Amino acid sequence: MKITSLQQCESSTVDLAGAAGASRQLPIGKADGAPNFSIRVFTLEPGGHTPHHQHESEHLNYIIAGRGVVMEGDTPRTVQAGDFVLVKPQEKHQYRNTGDRPLVFMCMVPSQYE
Repeated sequence: MKITSLQQCESSTVDLAGAAGASRQLPIGKADGAPNFSIRVFTLEPGGHTPHHQHESEHLNYIIAGRGVVMEGDTPRTVQAGDFVLVKPQEKHQYRNTGDRPLVFMCMVPSQYE
């Protein structure tokens, strides 16, 4: 069993084409012995965003803090703290922070996608 706090997890800059003002933490993943799923936490600074992308697996997301939009293809969908988001396989999406405070969200993915 692993119990950790987000404050104990190292943060790294998201260094992908199309990302800006984004960082990532990995509270639980393959290195912890998680055989099926990994939990990542992304923080987007005001005006920050993830790449506009798609992938083969679903992503299960929970908005921890802040507000913004998730692009469903080219359609913006408003999200805020307390919202859950299911991104289906091959669904083009992007998170954008439209607020004045950090947008923080959990992203659960299959471990192989980690």
